[in-house]
Amino acid sequence: MKLSRGKRLLILGVVLVIVDQVIKYLVKTNMELGQQIYVIGQWFRLCFVENEGMAFGMAFGGKVGKFLLSLFRIVLCGALIWWIHSLDKKGKAPVGVLVGLTLITAGAFGNIIDCYFYGLIWDYAPFMFGRVVDMFYFPIIRSGERVIFFSPVFNFADSCVTVGAFYLALFQWRFFATDDDKKDKADKKK
Repeated sequence: MKLSRGKRLLILGVVLVIVDQVIKYLVKTNMELGQQIYVIGQWFRLCFVENEGMAFGMAFGGKVGKFLLSLFRIVLCGALIWWIHSLDKKGKAPVGVLVGLTLITAGAFGNIIDCYFYGLIWDYAPFMFGRVVDMFYFPIIRSGERVIFFSPVFNFADSCVTVGAFYLALFQWRFFATDDDKKDKADKKK
């Protein structure tokens, strides 16, 4: 049985969300908040932290800000799912564009699960007010000096969003170019 492109994208998205949630569950149930495990020398660590859900651990406007951010995420994720579905149905989008958008959507959905349900599951906050679990940390140590390569602690879902966005920007930008951009490029070739 051959699966349609839409079903393969759905499977990819579900697998990415499951991987994200399994990693977060293992960290949450096997590490103490703030605990670090050195994976590869000094420069790759698992460091269990939780954040309010914004990028790089930032907070936004207390409880009202958290509610608005959580609501915005759901709307954005729904819009992305609708967009992927419509691009797939039209059949004009390259597979790479759909995969990139699926990575971004799966990453967003993985962090939505944390915000919406982790407070309830671990009994510390009401629905929509949970914290996102982060664990990957990459400081670089050089000759006794501390050089930070990338100081934020992040998770697999964040990686999906970042990889998807960079992939689209680097390799699929032609799809997103406007007709004027395409016309200008064609004129320059003449």
